Amino acid sequence: MKLTHESLEVILKTSVPGCQSLVSFERLSGGASQETYRITVETSAGTELLAMRRAVGGTFRADKPADPQLRQPGLDIEAALMKAAVGHGVPAPKVHHILTRDDGIGDGFIMEWLEGEALGTHIVRNEEYAQLRPRLAYECGKAIARIHAIDVNRPELKGRLGHTSPTDFIQQTWQRYKDIGVPQPMLDYVGRWLLINVDQDFTPTLVHNDFRNGNFMVDQHEIIGVLDWELAHIGDPMRDLGWICTNAWRFGSDLPVGGFGQYKDLFRGYEEISGQTVDPEKVRFWEVFGCFWWSVTCMTMAEMHRAGPDPSVERAMIGRRASEGQIDCVDLLIPGDLPNTLVSPEAAAHGNLDLPRADELLAATEKFLRDDALGATQGRTNFLTRVSANVLGLIRREQQLLPAYRDYEQQ
Repeated sequence: MKLTHESLEVILKTSVPGCQSLVSFERLSGGASQETYRITVETSAGTELLAMRRAVGGTFRADKPADPQLRQPGLDIEAALMKAAVGHGVPAPKVHHILTRDDGIGDGFIMEWLEGEALGTHIVRNEEYAQLRPRLAYECGKAIARIHAIDVNRPELKGRLGHTSPTDFIQQTWQRYKDIGVPQPMLDYVGRWLLINVDQDFTPTLVHNDFRNGNFMVDQHEIIGVLDWELAHIGDPMRDLGWICTNAWRFGSDLPVGGFGQYKDLFRGYEEISGQTVDPEKVRFWEVFGCFWWSVTCMTMAEMHRAGPDPSVERAMIGRRASEGQIDCVDLLIPGDLPNTLVSPEAAAHGNLDLPRADELLAATEKFLRDDALGATQGRTNFLTRVSANVLGLIRREQQLLPAYRDYEQQ
């Protein structure tokens, strides 16, 4: 369904108090699985910013075949979850309107705009959040516990969330990997390990299922909004504690909780609100699963890039990250040192007499994107420019390292 200025303005005038006109809307960076827009409206009180979450390509859930493996709640239920979360003390944006078929622009909802930071790299590295980081793991533990306390039998949620046992979750994820048809021995090993070690002794609760650094917004003092509820289901609550500790969401930091905190602080916050003692081994199990799930999801993104309605360099880049999750599984299950096979650019280019070399061309293009194009673009174009520069860097490193890694595999 096509999104136009006119169709969106009609919706806003009837759903946002005091809205007089739509000034502009812009699709933002990120959102590989859903579209996110920044909307500027003129109201009786002045200019106001809003946000809209919409299904990719403006599809409507009822028009798509059901996927029993994913069991995702849909954007309408995501909005209902956010409303329920606010009532339980979980910071979340106010939802103004849940889109319907009559609105004609696809699944989604319109909510208030929050001013803060949601980029995980910035939360981990920027100086302005230095005072927040030491207590952020503790605050995340409290927020997760409050999410788990939400009553899934309240009228707007009852019967609308999938019940996913840990065994089902593992098998569904493993089957998604098998359906792609690209064998990855480490994923087969981890899938079997998870099924052997799965624990069925838990009390089912609401599980956010994507609570991680990058899916909540902060200011300099606290968490101001938990975002992206699209994967929520009823299941093992320890899934959320393990997911925020998954290495993919540490953004280069050695600190295990989101790249900003320690396990003990996360557990302390959770125990303080929930009154339950956290078993670290159960959290570690879900951390392993998180690495497994992320690797499979990266492969799925590559398939969506090839055959989906909205191919993009972002999905292609995410697809190339599938190996990262497998390496993280190795680190968790088969700990030990790996010899450094890094080779110098000079060694990698040995015997190549062409000038400039392929790696030099890639480096020059990457430099142009970072030094020139980034400063000349905005919004989603700016984001995809950064992703494109990262893609070129990945290709350069692969050219440099692949021969040595292949030799090491044969030893």
